[in-house]
Amino acid sequence: MAQARAAWQTWQPTCDPARLVFLDETSAATDMTRLHGRSPVGARCHAHAPGGHWKTTTFVGALRSAGMTAPFVLDGPMDGDAFVVYVREMLTPTLTDGDIVVMDNLPSHKVKGVRELVEATGATLQ
Repeated sequence: MAQARAAWQTWQPTCDPARLVFLDETSAATDMTRLHGRSPVGARCHAHAPGGHWKTTTFVGALRSAGMTAPFVLDGPMDGDAFVVYVREMLTPTLTDGDIVVMDNLPSHKVKGVRELVEATGATLQ
């Protein structure tokens, strides 16, 4: 890992920032609702929270130096199958020859077919 990190740091100054495509996702779940709150002394704390209908919503997108591209909202958690659909339907149409896709080590990002889809556009996957 240290060698890969050193190679990345050596390569960075030679890279065209306009070619970088950073891919990341985030999610929100209704079970993350606070169960306790604050209010002035002597006053009751009133708020609404969903009643047992726990849902997760996931947002994934690609960030370029020019702005956000390929946004996608998933009604549920991200898994390998959903990620392949995202890459095929949303991300690859925005990629061009020479783009460099950078993504984290989330297991759903490492499923079979992702690298092939990205590289078929002429982009590389980091």
